[in-house]
Amino acid sequence: MTLLAPLLDRWRLCAVLASAAMLAIAHAFQTFGGYAPCTLCLRQREVYWVAIALGVIFMAIVRLPGGPRWREATCWVLGLVFAVGVGIAVYHAGAEWKFWPGPTACASAGAGVDAAALSDFLAGARVRPPACDEAPWVFAGLSMAGWNALISLGLVALSVMAALRERSKR
Repeated sequence: MTLLAPLLDRWRLCAVLASAAMLAIAHAFQTFGGYAPCTLCLRQREVYWVAIALGVIFMAIVRLPGGPRWREATCWVLGLVFAVGVGIAVYHAGAEWKFWPGPTACASAGAGVDAAALSDFLAGARVRPPACDEAPWVFAGLSMAGWNALISLGLVALSVMAALRERSKR
């Protein structure tokens, strides 16, 4: 625990930085890897945007007069946000591996086509929108959604550890 102490003492900042890193990685896959995000990919990103916004707000709150009493609660809230991320990522990974159906609007069989894609199609290009029920990238047996679920679970665990550490300081 002593190695994690500095990280846990500044958990709000670390949560913001971890969330920003996850968004940067997702955008790098999109920009440099050519992996267009599906609907569930975008939902997973929303969790990190919420964590960044709340983390910044919480950093300000705990520095206000009387703010330190909110330190533990802010860690629990961040843990809850990351737990939502775990849920979305597990749902997405399960849909990719066909454990359950994904959203019908994002399925590979019934995906809609927008005007730009239709124009490209008419020009002769093969256009296929991203599907929530197909894993376009897999490493060590896990898709991007699977890795996101594990990382989000780790962020939940660190949030809980930070909250418990704050509680022990009182």
